[in-house]
Amino acid sequence: FFFTSIQTFAQTADYFKKVPMKQLLQIVKAEDELRYDKTLEDLMRNKNPFVRKRAALAAGRIGDADAIPMLSRLLDSDLEDVQQMAAFAIGEVESIEGAKAILNALNYHNGLKTNARAVEAAGKIAAAKPESEEAKKLGKAILSTLDSTITQNFPKLNNENRELQNQLIMLGLTATLRAKPEGAENTLAKFLTYSDWRIRADALNTLARLRAKNVNEKASELLSKDENPIVRANAARVLGTANYEAALDLILDKALNDNDLRVRINSIRVLSSFKNEKISEKLLTRAEGLFTDYKRSKYKNPSEENELLTIASTLGTTLKGSNNQRAVKFLDEFRKLKKHTSPEIEIALVRISPKVFAETKLPEDIDWKGTSGFTAGLSEAVDLEESNEDAENLRKIAKVVLGTFIKNANLSNTEVDKSFPDVLNAYAKFKTDDLSKILLDSLKFDDVIIRTTAANLLGEIKPENPEQAKEIYRALSNALSKARTDKLNDASLGILDALKKQYENRPRPQTEKFPYFTPFISAIESPDYLIRRKAAEIYKGFDIPKPDPMTAGSMDFKPYEIPKDFGVIKFLPDAKDGAKSRVVRVDYKRALSRKNGEVKAVLKTDKGEFTINFFPEEAPLTVDNFINLANSGYFDGLEIHRVVPNFVVQDGDPRGDGSGGPGWQIRDEINQLRYERGMVGMALSGKDTGGSQWFVTHSPQPHLDGGYTIFGKVNETDMKVVDNLVRGDKILSVKIFEKGLNK
Repeated sequence: FFFTSIQTFAQTADYFKKVPMKQLLQIVKAEDELRYDKTLEDLMRNKNPFVRKRAALAAGRIGDADAIPMLSRLLDSDLEDVQQMAAFAIGEVESIEGAKAILNALNYHNGLKTNARAVEAAGKIAAAKPESEEAKKLGKAILSTLDSTITQNFPKLNNENRELQNQLIMLGLTATLRAKPEGAENTLAKFLTYSDWRIRADALNTLARLRAKNVNEKASELLSKDENPIVRANAARVLGTANYEAALDLILDKALNDNDLRVRINSIRVLSSFKNEKISEKLLTRAEGLFTDYKRSKYKNPSEENELLTIASTLGTTLKGSNNQRAVKFLDEFRKLKKHTSPEIEIALVRISPKVFAETKLPEDIDWKGTSGFTAGLSEAVDLEESNEDAENLRKIAKVVLGTFIKNANLSNTEVDKSFPDVLNAYAKFKTDDLSKILLDSLKFDDVIIRTTAANLLGEIKPENPEQAKEIYRALSNALSKARTDKLNDASLGILDALKKQYENRPRPQTEKFPYFTPFISAIESPDYLIRRKAAEIYKGFDIPKPDPMTAGSMDFKPYEIPKDFGVIKFLPDAKDGAKSRVVRVDYKRALSRKNGEVKAVLKTDKGEFTINFFPEEAPLTVDNFINLANSGYFDGLEIHRVVPNFVVQDGDPRGDGSGGPGWQIRDEINQLRYERGMVGMALSGKDTGGSQWFVTHSPQPHLDGGYTIFGKVNETDMKVVDNLVRGDKILSVKIFEKGLNK
């Protein structure tokens, strides 16, 4: 079945039609069930190269190392378009068993597409097992591949090959970031004079994340003169991570005067590397001017807020312990206007003047967001200098305030204050004698996120004696049983992690037998595939006799009878009443029938409208999930809970604290799209944990490539609306348009 001739993939397209629906359904079902078996392997032997290519992608998404031999065969001797997908899939599996095939590909293949995806895979595999000998070989191969692109004669490349060459370089730069090979900085520096701005920007991004110090002069030149704002923004990051004092005046000038917000934001951030009075005074002048505009704005959440919060964070570092009255005045007024809802402001004020923060009088109408923000300030007191008398006084106050909040919490209230998890995290930093008891009591809350937080913190406690170890272990085991009925699986996953840590930290030697593994046996039979997979990973790590690990992460255990051609059954909250639910099945045929360019979502916000154009061919089930949620009214009225300027805007959380979701998870649909500006991706808390939270990128984010599903894009015109969104803005409505029909 392998095509070893020089016939191109494009030449076969007329003869072999694209993937037929029958076979596509087989592939997507296997993918959605995380099932690598003979059916999928046979599809990778199919005479149709489109089928082989799509089946190879599914094998990568499933992530089973058993697929490596078959993928290696495709990589070794198939058509180039199938080869490059096989390389991509081997990288997605992230098994060291794929290293040999990838090294062979980089050594012997001449196709730019295949080399590009092979170098990308090399970075992922090396990052998965960085201490291995194979990882070192992969790192050297990445640098060798990049070096070879510099020595080639670029003028001889036609436009198509030049584009492929650029893709190879960009994927190689990100692979270098993941593999961190020795001597990488010297190779990366060669790309700072490259003609394509995106390659200069990506090289700077990698150098900044590797904290390189060998390109300061060139980075200064790029910050000063480069026409592209992303290049300037990333050059500022390089200079900040290198703490390059000679560029201080230049960075400050860009922080105050650059005409692009992305450059100003990055420059303001890196100024925190330099403790300099001149910096602080000029930043304060900038902040005071912005704050005047902020207070005059017609919006409830003015767009100036993103830059103001960045300045506040930097002032908290550059003026730490100074008690600077000008900064205190600005921050105190800002926090009162925000009703203490911004942790950045609270933390900055604590750092500058713990005395003023200790005198805070909270408003009577403070909401949970205000309590969470103020709590962030209280927890910062732990990290202040021990010799500071004001800091010590604040630490005493913080323990009392946090302890009182915990004591007065109503365990029977199902609508418990959403700030309680933040309070628990803050209180735990003080390491009080009563912490263990408080956390054990918190496992009894009805709120799933509180129980998750308590479990995570209990996992960090090292028992002083066998009795305490048993008490914690029994409480966690009981909490795991209770968590079986949760709509969200956060508590179960958190408790399993805590049980694992408690087993590892148990006092030794044991004087009596204790059933440490009973809760794991229960978890490995859960109907939730993430819980099964977590339990199987724990068993594997302990290397003990266990139930069949193949039940973890597969659909062998089926709590529902799944209809033909339908996917996993989900329960969708009713648009009018969150307490009601209706069954929604993933209709594979419907999801797979959509075409790129035929479906979009128009989102109305406090700052205007923007459109997401979906990629249903690249991520059919993710797009289908978003459309189902949108058509139910799920997103209508939700606040944007996360904005990181020059990174992402994130929404889709019904709780509003970053921990909520629809009550189910969808599989990752990692594809070969890249995180350019305006890309829409699924937020995750781990592999295959997407649900309803999604984000839009402000600028290219190559380190996210191949890790988070891309399922849509916002065009440059509409990105002007996205750029102005701040935390607290609302998605007022989402309307789906499919084939021109308003859904």
